[in-house]
Amino acid sequence: MRALLGAQDAWEVVENGFVEVMDTAGMTANQLKALKETRAKDKTALYLLYQAIDESGFEKIVGATTSKEAWNTLEKVFKGADRVKQVRLQTLRGELEGMKMKESEGVSDYITRVQAVVNQLKRNGEMLTDARVVEKILRSLTNNFENVVRAIEESKDLGTLTVEELAGSLEAHEQ
Repeated sequence: MRALLGAQDAWEVVENGFVEVMDTAGMTANQLKALKETRAKDKTALYLLYQAIDESGFEKIVGATTSKEAWNTLEKVFKGADRVKQVRLQTLRGELEGMKMKESEGVSDYITRVQAVVNQLKRNGEMLTDARVVEKILRSLTNNFENVVRAIEESKDLGTLTVEELAGSLEAHEQ
């Protein structure tokens, strides 16, 4: 949501808030213009928040008059989900650790499967380096890749090797 709101130049108003000014008497033309722009950004952000949530979430923020108010409400609602998030992270960590390439599986398919779990972990706040993912892939390949794995470990710096570079090396061997 931050990326979406940022792309619409509306994140700042969500973060800092917007206070509706009732009395505009005495405001300069520039101040009125700035107020109108900020009001529009706030309404855009509020609209995007409405669009991004399901019906039950909408019911929780329907009374909000500003995007910051809606955002704060949603934050409180989803803070309770932190415990659920921790359980989900534990499950995903276990799934990643238990992954092994199947004999009938292509290396590209296996790496895609690993990346899907890695992406879920990252979306849930897990910090995973490419090096850790590369090491996981290397130690969980089938025995057919034993020589290639040794060659990669000896010739490349695993600390800087990206998953994409590894995939290229392994796919070249597979063919």
